[in-house]
Amino acid sequence: MSNIEIERRRTFAIIAHPDAGKTSLTEKLLLFGGQIQVAGAVKSNKIKKTATSDWMDIEKQRGISVTTSVMEFDYHDYKINILDTPGHQDFAEDTYRTLTAVDSVIIVVDGAKGVEAQTRKLMEVCRMRNTPVIIFVNKMDREGKDPFDLLDELEEELHIAVRPLSFPIEQGIRFKGVYNIYENNLNLFQPSKQMVTEKVAVDIHTEALDGHIGKPLADKLRTDLELIEGVYPEFDREAYMKGELAPVFFGSALNNFGVQELLDCFVEIAPSPRPVQSEERTVQPDEPKFTGFVFKITANIDPNHRSCIAFCKICSGKFVRNAPYLHVRHNKTMRFSSPTQFMAQRKTTIDEAYAGDIIGLPDNGTFKIGDTLTEGEKLHFRGLPSFSPEMFKYIENADPMRQKQLSKGIDQLMDEGVAQLFVNQFNGRKIIGTVGQLQFEVIQYRLLNEYNASCRWEPLSLYKACWIESDDAAELDAFMKRKYQYMAKDREGRDVFLADSAYVLQMAQMDFKHIKFHFTSEF
Repeated sequence: MSNIEIERRRTFAIIAHPDAGKTSLTEKLLLFGGQIQVAGAVKSNKIKKTATSDWMDIEKQRGISVTTSVMEFDYHDYKINILDTPGHQDFAEDTYRTLTAVDSVIIVVDGAKGVEAQTRKLMEVCRMRNTPVIIFVNKMDREGKDPFDLLDELEEELHIAVRPLSFPIEQGIRFKGVYNIYENNLNLFQPSKQMVTEKVAVDIHTEALDGHIGKPLADKLRTDLELIEGVYPEFDREAYMKGELAPVFFGSALNNFGVQELLDCFVEIAPSPRPVQSEERTVQPDEPKFTGFVFKITANIDPNHRSCIAFCKICSGKFVRNAPYLHVRHNKTMRFSSPTQFMAQRKTTIDEAYAGDIIGLPDNGTFKIGDTLTEGEKLHFRGLPSFSPEMFKYIENADPMRQKQLSKGIDQLMDEGVAQLFVNQFNGRKIIGTVGQLQFEVIQYRLLNEYNASCRWEPLSLYKACWIESDDAAELDAFMKRKYQYMAKDREGRDVFLADSAYVLQMAQMDFKHIKFHFTSEF
């Protein structure tokens, strides 16, 4: 039975540069899954309904997604798990981790802006892991680049072969629709955010096409399609599964156009859950025993309950509520009485879940990112790195009466992997390291709003934090004595050297030959 369950699962992330339309696309997919009745993206000055997939207040104020949310729905015979990732680059690290929990990816590209920096970076992570990607070129109802130029740009910038499976007819105000190459039919555009467009089965080699879009456009479409067949090889699912070829769809997520074509093709070609590499062995999704790992921790999804949720990706077998599972790092058995699955803000308690699913486990400090749960086997899933932060500030308590709240808040936010905490061994001060400026604002805002604690930041100019290790104890000791003002400990109690410039780091690497300097926490 469980094999059928695993086969029908599709777990994927949507990644994009900020503003490319990722949240709109997520929302339209939920619309097709019957999870929401009406799209929430009402863009007018007087009304600002917020999209269902953005949780925190700060996201609503900023109009950006800063936490990865997980949504699941059924579509035809498939069970779909979407992980919506933060588009803002300050939260890239959260996105890198999310990519360890998915089997494939949809990349959203803005038709006018083309490939942007953030998208390139995320594509590198997909390439490292050979993750299959599908590209959705969005905003075709606005003026943008020529579709053929866009296809060239995608190949060049993302270092992947592409194959259009739909093709636009005009764009901007002249946008007429797309021809669906995968299904061989014509989709005519009506700019309506709630309506799903009509599909017309039409033989493009006859005059029937002229009747729908007029002769000049019909002729152009025929030429374009001939060119596509001439330039691009046939769509090859094997190459897509290996992460070597990306199918491309065109449409407008806001106007719900081209989204269903993407979804219909996606569920057919995208991979079901794939084997996962652990340090000990490769874990197959159809193994009878349950295994899973925590890739993300989120505090306070429900503002009425001050609780954390650990997101666990099931790698194999079947998860059952209240069954005993081994928490490998603590080496103790745990039972979960209220595991949940998510639909935007609605959580539902579940009794069972299968490989490929993402479940939420209530967490009061028992989990860290990367923790493994099994039915007793000592497994460690790897590939959940913390990157060396690029910005640092001292965090100070601004309200002496609330020291406890501040400590608890910092602890929980660090468990979520929002940022990293280092304690300077010389003066005992706490240092927060992040990938971007926005994270400091989010931390300050959330400490105040969720923990009732106020903090203030003090500037600190550092170049990099490096984890250090050495087989030569005497040399390590000498290094730490010489650099005692710049030594810190991370939350695991590991030694971290805070280099205040590239030059200082270089000199240290030259002077201390037997010390290894690491820039991610995975070593």
